[in-house]
Amino acid sequence: MRGCFVTATDTGVGKTILSAVLVAALGAGGVDVHVRKPVVTGLDEPPPWDHELLASISGESAETVSPARYGPPVSPHLAAELAGRPLDVAALIADVRAAGAPVIVEGIGGLLVPLADGWDLRRLASELGLGVVIAARPGVGTISHTLLTLEAARSAGLDVRAVVLTPWPHDAGTVEHSNAETIARRGEVEVATLPLLPELTPAALAAAGAALPYAAWLA
Repeated sequence: MRGCFVTATDTGVGKTILSAVLVAALGAGGVDVHVRKPVVTGLDEPPPWDHELLASISGESAETVSPARYGPPVSPHLAAELAGRPLDVAALIADVRAAGAPVIVEGIGGLLVPLADGWDLRRLASELGLGVVIAARPGVGTISHTLLTLEAARSAGLDVRAVVLTPWPHDAGTVEHSNAETIARRGEVEVATLPLLPELTPAALAAAGAALPYAAWLA
């Protein structure tokens, strides 16, 4: 299956924007691309919601993008427990595989976020067999968080294709550049950067994606 699995060092790091950028760039290139965020939580909070942004870029329905949806802004295993609707992870995997290629799959939180008994995001990514792209912050603290995520991914046999530091400041200084170099060297991984986007239109997202070497990430 062609595509990639987008994860992050934490929640709120920018993986939805990165996923949308990849979808928009592929679509702008004439590729019939699909996107899945198998689980979304936090729908009790006001929009915008991640799965709706992704759906607006891919042209799919929000319900198709995220088949498992929960209200509380909590970890998916807890959201499922509170709702009395356990996650059927096997069904989520089948849904991604049926989506068609290429497919961009966005996780929820970091790799070790639990989904259900015996399941976390790392195992889900492993079952899908897609290359992994990690969204990470560019500032102080990112080195340890990113290297730990790389270690967790590789210990499970995941194929990490790149780390993307986002939002990359337009006036990036010594700390940000050092962080990028250190992660690349110590993590033995390609490091790319994605700036803060002033608007999340398909055109703006596609333009940002054109600057990323994403073709190799999807192989």
